[in-house]
Amino acid sequence: MTRPQSHSFRGRLLVSFLIASLVPMIICSVMLSQISRIQMKKQMETDAQTQMAHLLTALDRVSDTLPSVTRALEESRLLPRAFTSREDTQVNTALFLATEGSRDLADYSLYDLKGRLCYSTGSVTAGSSLPIRWGILFAASNSGGKPVYTAAGDSGSAPLFQGAAVLKNPQGEPLGYLVMELSAQHFQKLLAGKYGSANEVLILSRYWHPVYASQSSLDAELAATLRAQLLADGCPGAQTEEFRYQIQEHQPTGLFLVLRQPQMFTKSTMKLLHMATFFCVLVGIFICAALCLPLSRRVSQPIGRLLSAFNRLEQDDLDVHVSRDGEDELGQLAEGFNHMVSALRANRQELVENQRELNQAQIRMLQAQLNPHFLCNTLDTMKWISKINHVPQVALMSTNLADILRFCISAEEFVPLSREVEVLDRYVEIQKIRLSDQFSFVVSLPRELETCMVPKMILQPIVENAILHGLEGVPDSVIRVDAAQDGEDLLITVTDNGHGLPPEMIGHPYKRGSAPTGHHLGLYNVDTILKKHYGEAYGLYLDDNPAGSGARVRARLPLQRKEEEEC
Repeated sequence: MTRPQSHSFRGRLLVSFLIASLVPMIICSVMLSQISRIQMKKQMETDAQTQMAHLLTALDRVSDTLPSVTRALEESRLLPRAFTSREDTQVNTALFLATEGSRDLADYSLYDLKGRLCYSTGSVTAGSSLPIRWGILFAASNSGGKPVYTAAGDSGSAPLFQGAAVLKNPQGEPLGYLVMELSAQHFQKLLAGKYGSANEVLILSRYWHPVYASQSSLDAELAATLRAQLLADGCPGAQTEEFRYQIQEHQPTGLFLVLRQPQMFTKSTMKLLHMATFFCVLVGIFICAALCLPLSRRVSQPIGRLLSAFNRLEQDDLDVHVSRDGEDELGQLAEGFNHMVSALRANRQELVENQRELNQAQIRMLQAQLNPHFLCNTLDTMKWISKINHVPQVALMSTNLADILRFCISAEEFVPLSREVEVLDRYVEIQKIRLSDQFSFVVSLPRELETCMVPKMILQPIVENAILHGLEGVPDSVIRVDAAQDGEDLLITVTDNGHGLPPEMIGHPYKRGSAPTGHHLGLYNVDTILKKHYGEAYGLYLDDNPAGSGARVRARLPLQRKEEEEC
């Protein structure tokens, strides 16, 4: 039985060590993984917002350029000549000056009211024209003087994106149109370095048709997917398994910017991460097992030895001994077990000796024991013989002695105080006959205290001590017994007018050393009985008689009636 229990404890200990070492490592790994994912996700969101802000700022440059160029041309005095003289170098110079700093963003052209091309900053075909009853010029004519923008997918024109504004003279009369055109090269130059090397940008029109894509494969497939999601549920998807999308509308131009970011944690990445975590846990199991096995063996072996020793102790083998391996708690436990076995061995030896002494005492008691009934019957016989022979003193002594003997051998341990005083009277009568009435005996017992319970035979030794040691040679000697209530205690006082007590016996409370071998053994026994029954706060108090010569012995004990109620 011992070996399987030891193995079981060792196994549980090993499992506990492994769990205690592996669980925190696994929890930390999972937490670090989750924290990394959350942190990287937040970083992606922050980067996306920053890059989207840069892209919107780039489109703001486009939307802000057209009104500024329009105001510069309208303030030029050469503007009316631009639509009358088709080959005016000054007008062409004025157009280039007005578009200074923005020609890298777009091409600018002037069209007359009939839609015919007059001047341009880009390379255009001579004689080109735009319709005035539809398209970008028509929208500019009906915009109320505000610039308008349209994508090539919406108008079918060659440029990817166009903007137009009506040019007016100082009197507010329309003179022609200013048209801004952006090609793929313009968008590429405009957005370069603003969305990150790993990201891609897609620009959609207000109808979610592709306008420009940083990667050619995005324009058709991705635009169609986002448009289908928009038509299906009114909200295009923000992310897929491989990519994350940030979509933002540019209010001035009506264009939608789509920023595509590759997902940091794809299926392959997560699979690799899980495999790395599993490998780390596996390596951790081997390392922890290699470290925990010796530790569990070191802990389980001393406990196994203790368990084996306890089994031998259960089989009453008191010669068992457990070796101590070290000064740690297990070593202290082994030492404590050895001390316990030594104490058990000593206690058993002491118990055997005590039992031997008890047996011898019982044998001596049985050998010395008298038959109390035989003694009482003998005293009764002496009483009747004394009466027949007219010796009343012998009859009285025999009667009193028989009553005292019956009281002593009774099974009662506690008696009413009145009964104790009654037996004391029997004893005093015998002493008066023996001493020829050389002393007086007075008892003061209030009626309310007669039923108080006291240990039997506690007054007789006190009175006997007063008769034998205090009244010898004292004329008109008196012994007085008084009972009184002192708070919740019963106080019984025995006073005499004899020789008094030796100074070494006077004490408050009674000075008790070892049991006396000569005189005053009765006082010692009474004090011992009271303290054994009621505690150290009770017992005998010895001092001189405050009324004069003699001694006073006070016995203090709790007030109790026969029903164990307080008096």
